[in-house]
Amino acid sequence: MTEKETTAQSAQEGSFEQPGGHCCACRHKETERTTELQRDVTKRLNRAIGQLNGVKDMVADNRYCGDVLVQLAAAESAVHRIAEIILQDHMETCVVEQVRAGNVEVVDEAMRLIKKFM
Repeated sequence: MTEKETTAQSAQEGSFEQPGGHCCACRHKETERTTELQRDVTKRLNRAIGQLNGVKDMVADNRYCGDVLVQLAAAESAVHRIAEIILQDHMETCVVEQVRAGNVEVVDEAMRLIKKFM
């Protein structure tokens, strides 16, 4: 299979990895996240993953639907809070830096991101 065919197949399967192992949508922040923010987000992600694993176990154990839904709502809330934290960091660092550098198009990107959470 050619590289082009592999890339096309990956896109169809929902994987957007490019040759060399890089995601086509992956970029890196110019300003690194603080150690405190990294630690907080990692802790919250681990907690949300634990909640989802618990929900998975509940489904496998054929637990009552209402109880499963309550736990799913808690996990969804946890993930939403993580997204809010990352979005705030994005606005305070990436967006501010780009606007200061004269790139006002970043405001459109920020608005699209905010709309995803409304």
